Amino acid sequence: MILVTGASGNLGSAVLTALRARGANATGGSRTPKDGMRRLDFDDPATIDLAGVSTLVLVSAGYAEDDRVVGRHAAVLDAAARDGVRHVVYTSLTGAGDHLAFALAHRATERLVRARGIPWTILRNGLYAELFGALLMWTGDGVESAFGDGALAAVARADLAEAAAVVAAGPAPHGGRTYDLTGTPVTAARVAGRLGVPHRTIGLGEYRRRILHETPGLLPFQPPMLASIATGVRHGFLDGTGPDLAGLLGRPARDPLATAAAAASATRPPTAG
Repeated sequence: MILVTGASGNLGSAVLTALRARGANATGGSRTPKDGMRRLDFDDPATIDLAGVSTLVLVSAGYAEDDRVVGRHAAVLDAAARDGVRHVVYTSLTGAGDHLAFALAHRATERLVRARGIPWTILRNGLYAELFGALLMWTGDGVESAFGDGALAAVARADLAEAAAVVAAGPAPHGGRTYDLTGTPVTAARVAGRLGVPHRTIGLGEYRRRILHETPGLLPFQPPMLASIATGVRHGFLDGTGPDLAGLLGRPARDPLATAAAAASATRPPTAG
């Protein structure tokens, strides 16, 4: 049986759906399980039961400080070794993202995955096209961002989910492999053009001020993450492409421009434009 962690989240649920569409014997695990999922609380290691799981798709349990994220991952990997899991597929971060504020937890987890003695595959996911679009800020008759003229090799979440399902459904050929799953470079100006509105670049200082003082609900570790994405895109560190995603999918990746524009449009205030 294949078990997908974080199956109540966007990526985990999409991976589970893709696996079931392929006819795989798959279930999900979540802190808030539903529809026959297993309850998995990485913050309570005593509750982690992976008995009967042959392949574990470990969807990164981000959204916390690095020490907590790595601790969560260590707990589930310990359980995988104890309970006889035969392959671990970990959804990591693209190699181009080493400078990003959330890279350390991914790289530390990759070390843990390799050290557990279980056959493994690491999927270094590019940043979501959905995220790129959602980070554009509507103002007046257009959008603003700190991305400048920089491009992001963005990926539609559905493509990353399908790639994970391909590997998890038949993991043996992918053992010991690290795939870098990046997409087609898109810019904020091109997304704005698809939306039919102008794009204006703001400075990184202004962007940091806005996310610190004008964006409610952010947790303390999130502003540095967002600022690092902005400067990474702006200065050309996240626009590299490669063949791995199309190779796993057996087809070209989805158009990230359309996906990013749809995400941006979903945040458009009623009075914008």
